Amino acid sequence: MPDHARSLTVDATGFVRDGRPHQIISAAVHYFRVLPQQWADRLERLRALGVNTIETYVAWNVHEPEPGSYDFSGGQDVAAFVRMAGNLGLDVIVRPGPYICAEWEFGGLPGWLLAAPGIRLRCRDEPYLAAVDRWFDALIPQLLPLQCSRGGPLVAVQVENEYGSYGNDRGYLEHLRAGLLRRGLDCLLFTADGPTDAMLQGGALPPLLATATFGSRPEDSLATLRRYQPHGPLMCTEFWHGWFDHWGEPHHTRDAAEAADVLHRMLAAGASVNIYMGHGGTNFGWYNGANHDGTAYQPTVTSYDYDAPIGEAGELTAKFHLFRDVIARHTGRTPPPPPPASRRLAPRTAAPDGVAPLADHLDVLSTPVRRVATEPMERLGQSLGLIHYRTGVSGPRPEATVHIDGLGDRAQLFLDGQEIGVLHRNAPQAGLPVQVPAGGATLDVLVENQGRINYGPPLADPKGISGGVRLDNQYLFDWEIRPLPLTDLSPLTFVAAPAAARGPAFHRVPVRLNEPSADCFVALPGWTKGVVWLNGRCLGRYWDMGPQRTLYAPAPLWATGRNELVVLELHTPGTHVELRGSSDLGDESG
Repeated sequence: MPDHARSLTVDATGFVRDGRPHQIISAAVHYFRVLPQQWADRLERLRALGVNTIETYVAWNVHEPEPGSYDFSGGQDVAAFVRMAGNLGLDVIVRPGPYICAEWEFGGLPGWLLAAPGIRLRCRDEPYLAAVDRWFDALIPQLLPLQCSRGGPLVAVQVENEYGSYGNDRGYLEHLRAGLLRRGLDCLLFTADGPTDAMLQGGALPPLLATATFGSRPEDSLATLRRYQPHGPLMCTEFWHGWFDHWGEPHHTRDAAEAADVLHRMLAAGASVNIYMGHGGTNFGWYNGANHDGTAYQPTVTSYDYDAPIGEAGELTAKFHLFRDVIARHTGRTPPPPPPASRRLAPRTAAPDGVAPLADHLDVLSTPVRRVATEPMERLGQSLGLIHYRTGVSGPRPEATVHIDGLGDRAQLFLDGQEIGVLHRNAPQAGLPVQVPAGGATLDVLVENQGRINYGPPLADPKGISGGVRLDNQYLFDWEIRPLPLTDLSPLTFVAAPAAARGPAFHRVPVRLNEPSADCFVALPGWTKGVVWLNGRCLGRYWDMGPQRTLYAPAPLWATGRNELVVLELHTPGTHVELRGSSDLGDESG
């Protein structure tokens, strides 16, 4: 086993590892975006890139999905991931937040935080700090035995994340720093912020090491960092050589040679670097985040390929080979060879053999609660998925308009079971015309949480309906509400349907494999919008607006013999599903 019984420190000129000058060449990979059965493969590919260090965030919300309920097993076993990297001879940097951004749901914060009325995030707000302290009490003992001072690979831990992009509460940063030390961390602590005056002033915490995050013009960015830190190492903690995608926008790519040149210039300047991302992975389930540009809400797609050197399914890209050459030239070492390419399933199509309308299964998928007014998800103990609201409307009202105040994020509305349209938070003043008959009618509202905002001032982003539903200017009261996290689909009863009807419904698609399991990509031509499960595991969301047109279905989720895809289509289903051997992430932006 590699000897990690050393420390990472800093002196006036740079990093020191095992008593010698050291340049960190790291790559980011998030254990929570990769199936644990594939951790070793992805880490071996990153080692073959030539890096000496691995960096990962810790996503609080996957470990504490409900207050006080902690999970460090299976895919949440961050300690096992760190040990695995160490066994490959790699140092590890951990960034535990509590906020991580990462284009991840709510920036890694658990949605249940928003159930506390008036909570203020990422500052010395007592309810927030109490939750953070309980979380660190659970997390930090997982990391302590992994520190390099105890023979492990963990060499450094970040305090918060790009805090200067959000706030200036230095007391909050100091609370986190002191708490990490008090709980026993003795490895190097550091901060990371964008290379601007405001960001470094708000996020740096002298005398901790300050690092920067950027994707281009390294000379300018490093010079700005040097002004705030006259001595010690220069490090780009996130070298953004690629980018992520939003629904309805082009797929982002970056010229590999140009990105490799920026990497070369940073290393030639003596700076340390963390390649973000080395391998991006996948926003499985409902965990994609979202942004808001001041005008529009922008949900992130399921894939987190990030145009990384190692693609979403482990592909070695042109960027991998160019980066590998740059690193080898600077280190003078030839990296080990990467593992062979992963197998792909042979292409095929499969058709649904059963349907389960959502409206017929509301009571087996959820327990209804009664409220006078609409409530957001968080107040009902829900973080992810869909939520359903139902009330009665008096009539006749031959010309009326339905409005939703405080919508998060996308609502389908039905009157007496017939869909009347869709409302979205990006058009808050919009309404849907409705004609209510003389005897009155039932109004149903199905709301999808499309991902909480993960960056910037609008971070507190409640889901469902936090304001109210109006018919013209009259608020509607007396609601029956059903949270639909959809974590267990076993209560569904599928029936044969010669022609699948339009509207929210689960479609069962059997797939039989007479070969060993392998990777593939699920395409849904002709389908509109929804979510896909494979053998009970949620692969993520699809949407015909693109750019992403396939969902990654990793080999460990398949079985030889019968497999079952379940597609929750919210609008119009297609006739079949395709299994492909390569991904389609959409038209490139260049």
